[in-house]
Amino acid sequence: MIGIVDLHKSFGSKKVLNGVNLEIPKGETMVVIGQSGSGKSVLLKLLIGVMTPDRGEIRIDGMNVAPLCGEERLRVTRKFGMLFQAAALFDSMTVAQNVAFGLKRYTDLGPDEIAGRVADSLAKVGLRGIERLMPHELSGGMKKRVGLARAIAYGPEIILYDEPSTGIDPIRADAINELIVLLKKEMNVTSVVITHDMVSATKVADRMAMLYEGRIIALGTPEEIKNSADPIVQQFIHGRAEGPIKNW
Repeated sequence: MIGIVDLHKSFGSKKVLNGVNLEIPKGETMVVIGQSGSGKSVLLKLLIGVMTPDRGEIRIDGMNVAPLCGEERLRVTRKFGMLFQAAALFDSMTVAQNVAFGLKRYTDLGPDEIAGRVADSLAKVGLRGIERLMPHELSGGMKKRVGLARAIAYGPEIILYDEPSTGIDPIRADAINELIVLLKKEMNVTSVVITHDMVSATKVADRMAMLYEGRIIALGTPEEIKNSADPIVQQFIHGRAEGPIKNW
């Protein structure tokens, strides 16, 4: 479903991604772990087309989409839904208008059909009857779920999650984790989850990839990552200050 081949991205003299290679089969939930600032969110932005790589390929269903732009890129973007780190709801729009945003952009559905899709998507994330609420009336966990409803409303094939458990308490974070697992089963979507929360990563992942110094240094199931002999991986997953990873 997704093939990342020798992907490079720099900002000035700072190399963020330095030859990332990763294959993600259809229906898999791939969790990318790594320190803050390791390039995880940059990788998502490259996948969805917000940024373009300096070098390398991003293959979706076998097609290199990295050089595409305009209408060609938009057709590929239609395959993606994204849950942003802070939900990124539009403050001036109601919940219904937020969830309907992608439906209006990517489909020709009429108002009644859109309203039905909005209600169905909210129901999938455990929220009913809140269409008229404004974002400022929602808790942090509710905002995340509304953001997820928006991501799934138009039936994407791939869902990207940027730090889905960040900024909410552990109970609400676990509810988001449960939703990620449930949506994979119900919708058979391919998912890429970016996180440094090892509890969340272990719960939702089919496989994990660790990003360090611009490259994937470890790849495997949660159990394989847990038992990795790499001291960098062990330091990160156990959150130890001492080890080969620089603290500052």
